[in-house]
Amino acid sequence: MNKYEELMARKNEIMKKSIGIDYSKYEKGKLSFDYEEMMKDTGYTLSDVIRIQSDTGVGDTPLLELRNITKLARKVSKNGKAARIFIKDESANPSGSFKDRRATLSVYDAKTKGYKGVASATSGNYGAAVASQAAMRGLHCIIVQEAYDSRKIGQPEILEKGRKCEAFGAEVLRLTVGPELFYTYLKVLEDTGYYNASLYSTYGVSGVESLGYEIAINCRERFGKNPDAVVVTHAGGGNVTGTGRGLIKAGASDTKLIGASVNLKGLHMASDNDFNKKSFTTGHTGFGIPFMTNPDRSDVPRSAARPLRYLDRYVTVTQGEVFYTTELLAQIEGLERGPAGNTSLAAAFAISQEMEDDQIVVVQETEYTGAGKHILPQLTFAKKNGIDVTLGDPKDEIPGKNIVIPDHPSKIYIENHDLNDYRKSYVKNAAMKISGNEILKTDLDFLSEETKQNKEQISRILQELNIVVR
Repeated sequence: MNKYEELMARKNEIMKKSIGIDYSKYEKGKLSFDYEEMMKDTGYTLSDVIRIQSDTGVGDTPLLELRNITKLARKVSKNGKAARIFIKDESANPSGSFKDRRATLSVYDAKTKGYKGVASATSGNYGAAVASQAAMRGLHCIIVQEAYDSRKIGQPEILEKGRKCEAFGAEVLRLTVGPELFYTYLKVLEDTGYYNASLYSTYGVSGVESLGYEIAINCRERFGKNPDAVVVTHAGGGNVTGTGRGLIKAGASDTKLIGASVNLKGLHMASDNDFNKKSFTTGHTGFGIPFMTNPDRSDVPRSAARPLRYLDRYVTVTQGEVFYTTELLAQIEGLERGPAGNTSLAAAFAISQEMEDDQIVVVQETEYTGAGKHILPQLTFAKKNGIDVTLGDPKDEIPGKNIVIPDHPSKIYIENHDLNDYRKSYVKNAAMKISGNEILKTDLDFLSEETKQNKEQISRILQELNIVVR
């Protein structure tokens, strides 16, 4: 057995030691586990989470109305109507994104349990959030990120995030794209004994519940009702999951939860060739769809991010539409924000035109912008990598070939995706993990909860797969 195989053979032991959770005790049936019990075992109530976040200046962010963008949506709407558009300005958090909510609870838990440091594998805003919270709590921090292709050329946005992590005092290990990320991260955890501040742990997802909760409370206090829709940029699923759980805990179960991703169809996320052909490093279909249909592909045995439990609708937008919306937000609202939140804003602009004037749609987060995140270095980098950047109709955009900036705001569209297709894929992926062709009734109940479908619908899918419920 080589060193790689030896380390991988110890992964469950390393993970258990690095986060203090025995995931095996939640296992039930042949493919199911007790999700709610796992979430409850964080030991922190929503009130605890809000208090812990408040201690480091996280949360209670402003809900801003985009009056000019709403007027524009009504101007280009086919019927002259559009819902009022709001954004929850998460750039007001210490490191500049909603990821502070995810990091706060993990770092607090690490400090409480006596760990000397925290580590995380991420190329995104979460690394900066973990580094920021670690600095506040007096812990060491190591961030492992995929930053380069095999030519050692890094994307501006990823390099920007790495610099921000270092600014907060973290050590950043920059890797080329490929399977070495998980190996390197496991080795870091084993060698240092640091806490695994995973995006997908119960702590990382529970921290987002305060965001969904705040959105509902903000709307009720100001308008006397819950928002009609909340649009969430969807990548690994924690953002959708935490927001959905927070809305439910606030009593806003009537609010429609809509996930939005950038369409990067045809580009493989682990491909060295494709790595620098995309202009978005998160919030895209390369994460959004695989993590929706197979959530336990993450760095913990059972991911707390289960988006299909909460999503009511899933849409995609193009890279060009997000770049256009970024400029729109800056130039007619005076708010310069980064691309992740503007993915859901682009979707919300189109979705609002399906709604009535007195309805409310909330874009659930914004993020800081800066050097490598700005659209100019992103588009310049795209051109250097052979991507054509043009004005026109974004329906003509082909990921990896071109970026089409809309030449008019009426050309901001959404593409609707059938969640039933992803539910079926989820059931199929889950069934592949069992031996034989039988599952238990408890597994059927679990699949129904996991996919937000009734048992009859799940049973029909299982029959197609020749799976029998005993």
